[in-house]
Amino acid sequence: MKQSAELLSCQDIYKSFGDNHVLKGINLDVHAGDVLALIGGNGAGKSTLMKIIVGIYSHDSGKLIVNGSELKNVTPAAAQAAGIYYVPQEPMLFPNMTIEQNVLIGLSGKDVENRKKLVDLIKTMGWKLDINRQALTLSIAEQQLVEIIRGLMHDSKVLILDEPTSSLTFNDIKSLFKMVDDLRNNGVGIIYITHRLQEVFQIATKVVIMRDGKITLSGPVKDFDNEALVRALVPDENVMEKVQEKADAHIVKSVVAGNEVLRVTDYSGNGFYKINFALHAGEILGMAGVVGAGRTEFAETLFGRDNVESGKVELDGHDITGMSTKAVIKAGLTYVPEDRFRNGIFRISGLGENMTSSSLSRMGLFFLNKKYEKDSFDQYYKDFRIKSTGQEQPIGDLSGGNQQKVVLAKALVPQPKVVILDEPTRGVDAGAREDVYKIIYKLKAQGVAILVISSDMQEIQQICDRALVLYRGRIAKQLVDVEINQDNLMKAAFGLAEEASAS
Repeated sequence: MKQSAELLSCQDIYKSFGDNHVLKGINLDVHAGDVLALIGGNGAGKSTLMKIIVGIYSHDSGKLIVNGSELKNVTPAAAQAAGIYYVPQEPMLFPNMTIEQNVLIGLSGKDVENRKKLVDLIKTMGWKLDINRQALTLSIAEQQLVEIIRGLMHDSKVLILDEPTSSLTFNDIKSLFKMVDDLRNNGVGIIYITHRLQEVFQIATKVVIMRDGKITLSGPVKDFDNEALVRALVPDENVMEKVQEKADAHIVKSVVAGNEVLRVTDYSGNGFYKINFALHAGEILGMAGVVGAGRTEFAETLFGRDNVESGKVELDGHDITGMSTKAVIKAGLTYVPEDRFRNGIFRISGLGENMTSSSLSRMGLFFLNKKYEKDSFDQYYKDFRIKSTGQEQPIGDLSGGNQQKVVLAKALVPQPKVVILDEPTRGVDAGAREDVYKIIYKLKAQGVAILVISSDMQEIQQICDRALVLYRGRIAKQLVDVEINQDNLMKAAFGLAEEASAS
């Protein structure tokens, strides 16, 4: 059988950010008519590789070959001109503009000719789409279709689809798969990034799995099954032995038989469905899953930042369902957000002000209680070993690890009964990570109930007494003690485990 034309070749690509080696010799080829499924856990390097391909990042070494020629000094404009187009997970359209206006904006050439090309393209592909509709009237699937049409109007031959089914209904997914088939049959090469293993066998011709900046499996989809893909996603046994030794040195895992503090019953909202679990005093409960599983959406709704659709939440026996953030904090639940820069800190304010910003009711109505601020700062500054010049230093001047410690202190100043930590060690170095873990263990010893949301499966294994794994907004598996291992976590996170209750 004749080999189809090679559209893109990544040859021995390396990329580091400081001491963090993100890509370690990536080799990947895309031919005409390929649907290459790219899979990997959070932090595997997928996004960095895609940003190199589309010219957002430059690679440290290696080559990008496009249509047989090396592409040097890659910029987004150069990548697009070479026929590479990235379709983001969240479509970025101008809502008050029509489909035609969204697609043709920025295109060179005459509008009349471009419009005819657009109409002919939609007709050739067999897609039913009224180009006069406003973008705000489109479904997510239709918005993604418009993004793809944008790419084809630039004569793109390589399309990168980033988690295209993450927000789609069953019917929308069927439409998307037909669209992918149409593109493949027309000689377009597609890199299809997904966390859903069953989609690999439904739509892809090739599969590539990345882990820790390397490719651990690649080849035709027909050569693999689910088990082979999961094995390639899980770290090597000798690496895991070291992680387990480190975990055992920190803590002996056992579910603490303390009083029930939090109970969540049939809780549903935007991105999560029928969540059920109980959390006890002195327990560290992990909530694992890949991006888009619904973990952060669940936490933010619980914390009063989004509307709950149905279900019930009880804190110490009191119903807190649908309460405002202020009321939830007063009831005894605090939340450390995933993105501390956007949602966790006031960058130009001092450490003391940041720490007490979640306890303004105790700070006074008209005049701030500076003694309370100083006492809070003194307590956590010492306990958390925060490196700073004092409580007046702007938090934006601190390192990422020290900023995270301040955000943790901010959540603890109100003396909560339940703390939700969303990606607590994201973006911090190894030393700060150990400090954060020590803080978590200290809270556990004090009887605080802790929910740790993390994409880092090693972190879940290392510090949690019990773990819930979310998949597509639902609890796919509950794991306890020695059951919390990389294999079980990965299988559940990628949809290869039966749904389990977690009461």
